Amino acid sequence: MSEKLFECKRCGFCCQGESTVSLTPEEQARIAHFLGLSLEEFLSLYTVRRGSRVEMKTLNGHCIFYDEKESLCRIHPVKPFHCRQWPLHPSILKDPESFEIIRRTCPGFSKKATWQEIKKLLS
Repeated sequence: MSEKLFECKRCGFCCQGESTVSLTPEEQARIAHFLGLSLEEFLSLYTVRRGSRVEMKTLNGHCIFYDEKESLCRIHPVKPFHCRQWPLHPSILKDPESFEIIRRTCPGFSKKATWQEIKKLLS
């Protein structure tokens, strides 16, 4: 296939939602350092606790670090592992239905991309 199977469109769709990804202690420290904040300041300003999980806050339906004007992640160099991995996440390899759900919601996927091709790309 000469067409790219996936190319990020910087649409912010993957940054939308009522919650965001969980942050490991290492990710919390890395982001705080990147922002020039103490860990306590970072946690207070930018995160929310959901049970035992620490997540980035949302703002206007997006992750607090998504810049809508620029269509960019403001912490891109240090963004969490799950953010870097999305949408090419192992969960889409589970079955064709899981892949189709993600492919339909992410405009970065080629309309012609198939589960088999993505599986091959990610293996």
